[in-house]
Amino acid sequence: MNQDSLLSVINLRTRFHTYEGVVTAVDGLNMDIHRGETLGVVGESGCGKSVTALSILRLLPTPPAEIQGTILFDDLNLLDLSLDEIRRIRGNAISMIFQEPMTSLNPVLTIGEQISEAIRLHQGLTRQEAWGKAVEMLQMVQISSPDIRAREYPHKLSGGMRQRAMIAMALSCRPRLLLADEPTTALDVTIQAQIVDLMERLKEEFDTSIVLITHNLGLIAEMAKRVLVMYMGKVVEEAPVEDLFREPLHPYTQGLLGSIPWIGKKQKTGRRQLQEIPGVVPSLLEMPEGCRFHPRCSRVMDICLKEEPPLVQSGEGHRVLCWRLK
Repeated sequence: MNQDSLLSVINLRTRFHTYEGVVTAVDGLNMDIHRGETLGVVGESGCGKSVTALSILRLLPTPPAEIQGTILFDDLNLLDLSLDEIRRIRGNAISMIFQEPMTSLNPVLTIGEQISEAIRLHQGLTRQEAWGKAVEMLQMVQISSPDIRAREYPHKLSGGMRQRAMIAMALSCRPRLLLADEPTTALDVTIQAQIVDLMERLKEEFDTSIVLITHNLGLIAEMAKRVLVMYMGKVVEEAPVEDLFREPLHPYTQGLLGSIPWIGKKQKTGRRQLQEIPGVVPSLLEMPEGCRFHPRCSRVMDICLKEEPPLVQSGEGHRVLCWRLK
């Protein structure tokens, strides 16, 4: 484990045993999260981003899930801990903001009850002290009238307020690592900007490392220092954020960036036509041989059809899984 790393994931494999066969959602993933940094994880839906975060906190039901590898945090392998031991870490040293707050929050408990429950569990405060801390956290995430909102149920809050409440709950025990899974999905642009500003401010205040899981490359450009690009359970490119946007090397990353609208760039017709990645992501039950991206790649070679590509180093902190760079 790198001394500067807060968490190291080594050769992580997460499989699901289904009636149709074994699905490998994450396959041999390696990543380091450094202290105080924001690491972006991007890719299309179904590429393994959320499963990676859920695997780190062991929130997947086993069976049908099977998690293998090493996840080092404070020199402990999280996969070796008992359920009681991992529960003491969840929501305390490592917290998670889930993708959809309406389905993640308990509909029959008030917002204040849900936040104070985590505080009482991990910090040993009395019910009254935990409630006061919950109201304080709601105020910190800029929810107006926090003492009133704490007594309300999730359905009474707007989408932006529910997301803020989720962030308040995730940060209530001052975690050292925050896993943020699509934290701005389904929010309008104004609220998205407010949530980004809030996460940046709280990150500085609490000195929290963030793993930002999203398909929004604009959000990555704004918040992340390094980026992992995932495709079909594998990291196909890892780079500092500036390098990735300036010179993406993997054909899949180039396709993702080419599909983004850019203001001010026009072709001779007066409009810049958006690129698209041809085809669809293959089923994980029918994994392509060789490079997994080859059925959709415009630069495919014969070797891509037969052998898995090597991980090639290309500059400081820039790694690519592609035969063309070998």
